[in-house]
Parts: sequence; C-alpha cells; structure tokens
Amino acid sequence: MFRLSSLRPSPLLALAVLVAATIAADPAKALPADLPALPPVAEPFYNAGNYKQAADALQAAVAQNPKDASLYYWLGRGYYEAHDFGRSIPSWERAIELNPGSSDYHDWLGRAYGRKADEESHSNMAGALSLARKTRHEFETAVQLDPFNVKAQRDLISFKASAPPSLGGGETQTLEQIRALAAVDAVKGTLALADFYAGRKKFDQAGEEYQKVTKSASAGIDVYLEVADYYADRGDAEHFQQAVEAAAKAAPSDRRLSYYRSVALVLKKKDPEAAENDLRSYIAGVPDNSEVPAHASAYEWLGKLFENEGKPDLAAAQYQTVLTLDPRNKAMREALKRLQKK
Repeated sequence: MFRLSSLRPSPLLALAVLVAATIAADPAKALPADLPALPPVAEPFYNAGNYKQAADALQAAVAQNPKDASLYYWLGRGYYEAHDFGRSIPSWERAIELNPGSSDYHDWLGRAYGRKADEESHSNMAGALSLARKTRHEFETAVQLDPFNVKAQRDLISFKASAPPSLGGGETQTLEQIRALAAVDAVKGTLALADFYAGRKKFDQAGEEYQKVTKSASAGIDVYLEVADYYADRGDAEHFQQAVEAAAKAAPSDRRLSYYRSVALVLKKKDPEAAENDLRSYIAGVPDNSEVPAHASAYEWLGKLFENEGKPDLAAAQYQTVLTLDPRNKAMREALKRLQKK
C-alpha cells in the first residue's frame, strides 16, 4: 500500500495505467453534445493518425483565434494522442479557463494529469503526487458538472480503485462511486463493479458481473468490447467470443471488430492466416490512438499467434515491436526472455 511517507511509486503507476486504459469517446459515434467538432484545419491530419501535424495546424488556428476554447480542446487531444502529455495539459487548462463548465474538458485534463503523474513518478515523486491530486480534482469536477458523464464517472472510479486513502482512494470510496454511477446507468455500474472485482483478483465475482453485462440487451458496443478485453486477459475464448458477437450485433460496421475477431481466432488457435491478415490490416488501416485497441496490443497478439505456430523468431520480432511502442511493457520483456530460453 502506498503511503505519502514511503514514496513508493507503484500505486501511481497503477493509477496511470488505469487512467490511460479508460475508454475514451467511441470514434464510430457522434461526439458528446458539449464537445466541439474536429476543426477542418486539423481533421485530415488527426484522422490519419498524424497527431503532431494536427497539433501544429491547431497551434496556427489558436494564434488566429486565441479565445476559442474548442481549438485548445483539440490541441490538447492532438498532443495527448502524440503522447506529449506535458503539452496537452496547458492546452486543456486554457480550454477550461475559457469554458469552465465543460465536464468533458475537465475529464480529459484529469487523464493528462494522470499520464504525466506516471512519467514523473520515475524521477520526481513529489511532482507525481501533486499531479495525482490534480487528477482526482479534475475527475471529481467533471462528475460534479455532469453526473451523467459516464466516462468521467468511470475515470473517477478507476482513480479511487487504484489510489490509497491519502489520495482519496480506497474500497469504500470506490464502491460509493460505483453506486453513484449505477444510479444514472445501471449497465455501466455493473461493468464498473466487475472491473473493481477483477482489479482485486476476485475473478469469480468479476465473472458474474461481466456475464450480467454480456446478457444485457441495452449495452452498447463499448461495453461489450470492454467485457471482451477482460476475457482476453483471462484467456477465456468462449466468453470472449460471446462478448464479441454481442458487440458485432450492436454495431456491425465498427472498425474495431477486425481486431477483436482476430484475437478470437488466436485464442481458439484457428485459422492463423486469417488472424494474421486481420491484425495487419487493423494496424495498417486504423490510426493508433486512445479510442481504439493500441497497435502495441495488435503486435502482441501477432506474437502469440506465431508462438502458437511454433515460430519463436517471428514471435520475438512482434514482441520487440511492442517494446518499441511501449518501452515499459514488463510482460513483453518477460515473453522475450522466455523465448530466448527455448
């Protein structure tokens, strides 16, 4: 357990992982009502995954319209997707100065603080602690401004589940927030409870809640895919397939489905050629950002596919690519060590 006096970084790292993993806006759907449309000047760059170029275009637009909060919001998004969290923070801070009543602006600023806290925790624990407190404040503000902002509710729950009491976390606080979410969205409340149990390795209880979500006719594709992610981590091909089938019925044209269908094939050890083609098509065709499964995850599943086929050299190459994209991925370092011993 992390305490202020111990200056141990692990809970902050867990916090940042949870914050980073929180599902952002579904790109296949319209933006929430209070979020501005992507400015035309940045749209071609952003949609192609060229986030630095998008940020450059938005910087020029900001210079022309320094009082437009929406430009600062999208500038923050551009930097965030480029993993330049230090520059995303002042962009969202300025957006909030201009439009303090936007729940979504506060939520995204909280995410940026959380990611920056992770970076700082390796060299500047005092700074990381300060950023962690700011993370909590922004998530709390987002929820206070709009209790129906489910993404902000989930972010706040994730924070409380991973943070110690000294930073506003703990089991009691987390369950209280889950009940608050359930009051506005019963299915998302069940999903948050399942995630809470999974985080505490109470897998039987987690499984019960995830199954309730899978069987719910009112859940959307994001919910079903989050359930699928849980079963992928557990290596449970049967329940993973059920969740993906439910997702496909909810939104059959969603661009993320090729990724999930290929993962299903890898888990079942079937049709490796189709699985490889789908994963490579996903990497080539879907820009890497916080709204979709990461390219690093796709390369990881390619590595698992090649391991299943008894091709350790090809598997190792995929895992090395994962580490290039995600240098702190300990699981991939262990996977590479395991392959080297064979």
